[in-house]
Amino acid sequence: MNSTQLLINTEIYLRRRQKIVLPAGENEGQLDASLTGALLKNLESLGYTLSGAALAQVQTLSVEQLKAWYPPFWDAVKKSVGAHVTFRPFYPNFPQQVMEMSEARLYVNALVHYLTNRLPVFAKTPRPELDEKTPLRVIELGDEADFRSILTDLVKAKGSLSVSDRDDVTWFIAALRDDAMPLLPDEIAARETLAFVGSRLIQNALPGSNEWIKARVSTATDVLRLAVALCGGDISLAAPTKFKFTRSVRRSLLSLLEGITNPVEDMNRWRGRWLRLGEALHPGEWKEKFPLAYTAFQSVRNNKAVPSFNAHVEAALEAGRTAKAISLLSQRPGDFARRLDALMRHAGAESGSVLESFEEVAARVSTPVLLQMHAHFKHRVNPTPLRVFFPKGQVAKAWGHEGTLPAMDESVRARTVEMLEGELKSRFGKLEPLGACYLDERLDFYTVPFANRSAAKSLRTIGRGSRVALPESNVVRFFLWWKNGKFRTDLDLSAAIFDENFVYKDVISYYNLKNYGGAHSGDIVDAPNGAAEFIDIDIKKTIEAGARYVVMSVNSYTSQPFCDLPECFAGHMARKKANSGEIFEPRTISDRFDLSADTQICLPLAVDLQTREMVWMDLALRRHPSWNNVQNNLSGVSLLARAMLNLEKPVLGELFRLHIEARGHLVQKKEEAQTVFSVEEGVTPFDGERIGANWL
Repeated sequence: MNSTQLLINTEIYLRRRQKIVLPAGENEGQLDASLTGALLKNLESLGYTLSGAALAQVQTLSVEQLKAWYPPFWDAVKKSVGAHVTFRPFYPNFPQQVMEMSEARLYVNALVHYLTNRLPVFAKTPRPELDEKTPLRVIELGDEADFRSILTDLVKAKGSLSVSDRDDVTWFIAALRDDAMPLLPDEIAARETLAFVGSRLIQNALPGSNEWIKARVSTATDVLRLAVALCGGDISLAAPTKFKFTRSVRRSLLSLLEGITNPVEDMNRWRGRWLRLGEALHPGEWKEKFPLAYTAFQSVRNNKAVPSFNAHVEAALEAGRTAKAISLLSQRPGDFARRLDALMRHAGAESGSVLESFEEVAARVSTPVLLQMHAHFKHRVNPTPLRVFFPKGQVAKAWGHEGTLPAMDESVRARTVEMLEGELKSRFGKLEPLGACYLDERLDFYTVPFANRSAAKSLRTIGRGSRVALPESNVVRFFLWWKNGKFRTDLDLSAAIFDENFVYKDVISYYNLKNYGGAHSGDIVDAPNGAAEFIDIDIKKTIEAGARYVVMSVNSYTSQPFCDLPECFAGHMARKKANSGEIFEPRTISDRFDLSADTQICLPLAVDLQTREMVWMDLALRRHPSWNNVQNNLSGVSLLARAMLNLEKPVLGELFRLHIEARGHLVQKKEEAQTVFSVEEGVTPFDGERIGANWL
C-alpha cells in the first residue's frame, strides 16, 4: 500500500464526499472484465455505482492492487448502508406474516418471547427477488488534496461541530499530525470549534500547538471551553464538566489566561464553572509565574458574583431606559441581534430608531445570525401559532411554545428585512464572482445547517426541518438495528400516526403490531448478537384511514442511553412492493443514521404522506418519569411534530439566492451555468461542511 493510501480514510471520504482515492495503476493492459463486472454488480446490490472516471481508474489496477484496495473499500460501502450486520426480525416473513396472523397468536408469541428471551422458530419462505429499479448513488474519483480539504472545511465552518464532525477532526489530526497544521484555516469563526481543535492539538502533542492556540484565544471563555474540551465535556457549556489535567496542561491553560486582558468580567459569566476549574488548576501554585491569572481566580472566588451583562440590559429595559439598553447591546452586536424583535416591540412608536441603531453594528454580526434574523422577520408577517426553540447542548432537544408574537408595524418589519438582505449581499459581494448560476427550486425545502453539535451521523446529513421528496414508492419501511451494551438492551421502534391537524390516531409499536395500514415486525427484547425491528407504512391505506403524518420513534425500554451501546442505527427505505426482495434491501435505503446520543428516546424523522416527503427531525427526548413508550409521550410527540413540520428556518434556496444576486447572475438551464446549486450535483444540501465553510 502506498503512502497516499495510508493517509486516506475511505469511510470518511465516502460518507463526506461520496468519493474514493485509488492507487496509480500498475496494469499494463486492462483489468479483466469479469472482475470489474463483479465489482459493479456488488456495488449495485448496495445502491451504489462508480462514475466513469472512477471505473476507468479501477481498470488500470493490477489484480494484486485490486485485492489490497477492495476489502476496506467494500467494508466502508457496506457500513454506509448498514449491510455489515445481519438483520433477523422476530417474524422472518414480515410483513405478510404479521398481517395474516391472528391477534391472539401474535399475543402468545410475544408473551413466550418475554418469558424466555428466545425468538420463535419460523420457516422462512422464499421471497421473490426485488424487481423494482432504484436510483444508484454514484461514487466519484477523488484525490488526497480533496480528501484533506475536508479538515479545512470542518474547522472553517461557522456552525458548531456534530459528533461525527468531531470524530473526523480527531482522526485527521491524529493521522496527519504535522501535516494537519497547514490545513487549519487562519481564522476559526466558531469558538467551540477553536476549543475542540486546540484540545486535539494538545492531546496529540503536535509541535507549535501552544503557539497556534495562543494566537487565536482572545477571551477567558475561550480558555474555559478549551479546558472543557480537554476533559471531554460539553464545549457548548450547557452542562458541567469534571476537570482533571496533567501538570503541563495546567501550566498551558494558566499561561493562556495570563494573556487575556481584564478576564474577570468574562469569568463571572460562568462563575460556577471557573470555581470548579480553579480547583483543578491550582493557580496558587503558579502565582509567581502567572500572577494575573492567580489574581483573576482570587477575584472570582472571593467576591460575590457581579451582575452580568444581560442583567444590566434587563435592568435598563425594566426602568424604561431603552436608549441605555441599546447602548449596552451595541457593545455586543450578536446579543443585540437576538434581542432586536423584543427591543422594537418594547420601543413601540420608536422602533424605527432601534433598527437604525442596530444597522450601525450589523456588520459585526455573524452571517448565521443575520440569516436567522432574516428568516424570522420575513415570516413574521404571518407567523406560525407554534414556535420552536432548540436549547444549546450536545443532545438535540426542542421546546414548542404555542402563541404568536405581538403584532409589529409592517413598514418597520419590511425595512428590517431589506436592511438584513442588504448587509448579507454586501458581505457576499466581496467574495469571488460566481458567474452564471443555476438554482434548483427544491432547495427551498432544505434548511441551512447551522447548529450541528447534536446531529446524528447519517448517510446524508441535512438541516433539521428539511423536507426530502420520497422516491417513487408505495411503502415506507422504517428499520432499527442494535446490539446489547453491558446489559440486556431492549429498544423499541414505533410509528405514531396523526391526521392533518396533528390529532393522534394510533401507534404502530411492540404492543400494537398492525393498524392504519401499518405493520410491525415484532418486538425483540434482547440483542446479544444484534437485533432488528421494522415497521411498514402502506401510504395509500394509511391515507385512506384518515391519517397524514407518521413520526418515527426509537425508545430504550431498558433505559440505557444510545451512547452506551456498541452499535445502534436506524433509517428508512422506500419500497414499491412490501413482499418483494429481502426485508432489508440496501438498494432501497433512503437514509441511514447512527443513534449515539446520551438519551433514551429519539424522534429521527416524520413522513408527510400527502406530499410524500420525509421531514428530518433528529430530536432527542428525556426519559419519561414512569413509562417510556410513544403512548405516554403523545402530547410531546404531537407538539414537536407540528413544530418541526412548520419550522420557519433559513433555507438553502434563499441563502444561495442572496449569493447569486450579490456576485453572479441566474440562468434557467443547468448546462449554461458555471456554478450549480441543486439537490443532485454541484453544491447540494448534503455538503454540510462545505456550506458551513464557504457559504455562511
